[in-house]
Amino acid sequence: MRRTPRGLRMPRRGSVTSPASAVVGALRQPSRRNIELGLLVGAWLIGAFGTVQVAWATTEGMNRRLWITIGAVAILSLAMHVTLRRRATYADPILLPVATLLTILGLVMIYRIDVAAALRAERNEAPLPTPDVYAQLTWFSVAVVLFVAVLILVPDHRRLQRFTYTFGLVGLILLVLPLAPVIGTTVNGATLWIRVGGFSLQPAEISKILLTVFFAGYLMEKRDSLSLVRSKFLGLGFPRLKDLGPIAIAWGVSLGVLVFQRDLGTSLLFFGLFVFMLYIATQRRSWLVLGGLLFAIGAGLSYLMFGHVRARVTIWIDPWAYADDSGYQIVQSLYGLANGGIFGAGLGQGFPNFVPFANTDFIVAAIGEELGLTGIFALLLLYALVIERGFRIAISVRDSFGQLLAVGLSITLGVQVFVIVGGVTKLIPLTGLTTPFLSYGGSSLIANWVIIALLLRISDRARRPDVAEAAPDEALTQVVRRI
Repeated sequence: MRRTPRGLRMPRRGSVTSPASAVVGALRQPSRRNIELGLLVGAWLIGAFGTVQVAWATTEGMNRRLWITIGAVAILSLAMHVTLRRRATYADPILLPVATLLTILGLVMIYRIDVAAALRAERNEAPLPTPDVYAQLTWFSVAVVLFVAVLILVPDHRRLQRFTYTFGLVGLILLVLPLAPVIGTTVNGATLWIRVGGFSLQPAEISKILLTVFFAGYLMEKRDSLSLVRSKFLGLGFPRLKDLGPIAIAWGVSLGVLVFQRDLGTSLLFFGLFVFMLYIATQRRSWLVLGGLLFAIGAGLSYLMFGHVRARVTIWIDPWAYADDSGYQIVQSLYGLANGGIFGAGLGQGFPNFVPFANTDFIVAAIGEELGLTGIFALLLLYALVIERGFRIAISVRDSFGQLLAVGLSITLGVQVFVIVGGVTKLIPLTGLTTPFLSYGGSSLIANWVIIALLLRISDRARRPDVAEAAPDEALTQVVRRI
């Protein structure tokens, strides 16, 4: 009696099994979508527990705002999971749950700050403010729609390479668009916004994605010429003079953003992204040295020439001397972090509303006060997990464009987290970037979820078993080995 080899099924009598179907069955990989669903449920339960804790600790009660927040998050998360099951079956199973958990934690803190604002208005017998959590849920819904759209409209990330220079041009236009008359708007000293009617948008958030696609396509084409060593200085190889043009242009544009838009964060993000991607594409340490030199020169010139840069640095060095005016934000942030200690005051039991812009620029300080240093470490680990999965995707994908794109998108998130968390904790001067997924604001939330969608699309391509691309004898060899 014939025994069936383990891992293969013998065809039924009278049925015909093609060699291709046998190969596909033998090389099939698990999609791990059920693991993703379980992690999503866990993330949702953490958010639901946190929201109920805030309602209980602040005597807010189980009102309509709580149930709308919990229910909307469940529906939106499920929609993204179903889309991945249908459109990106083999995508990374960890990325979506972690990004969803970060978004949920942001919604919980925004809900917490809304409750504090409502209680304060009641004590002062003032009109109740409109809850920001409703607006953030609306933006989250828009982000989910765009997340789904990216997965449907971009079935293969390699198609984006065709529009390398188009994306670069549009990205630069969006970057300088806030300087345009009439629609450009200055908020808190930085010209970052455009406003048309009652609608406002921060175009730099979209620009960072388009420019990352441009950098990936450009560096893939020019990596050989940029890797050539024509001269050496202090043991480091440098390329030809004409090949220094890209980094010089990136340096000039970042300085232009700093000078004209007064935006330290976007300037640092843009230049840092290009230098890191250039180093990864060429594997030349000289680019890092040159980039660091240009950054130091630009920072020094900016400090000497522009008052707003000197003000940021002065406040960073000694915020307590300006605690009553320009240093009030960072001082209140440090007081909140000190009040939180190691384990935090507890959700709903701190005073995050004492920090100006607690739901946008300083949401990390609000989390640190109520969840403590332990909560901030957990938050940073979640960000590290997102960035690590992005790098893992870059390693696993087979095409150079996908590798550079995945690395660039991951670096974008990493630089943002470093700049904003470093500013809030007084590690570096404070800048105007928002905390990815956490901060209140539509532009940032939408852009970061588009980044997650692109990373998932690349990972689906990397993990998908593609028998058609393999040679027939190789595929059959793998089947024989498994038998």
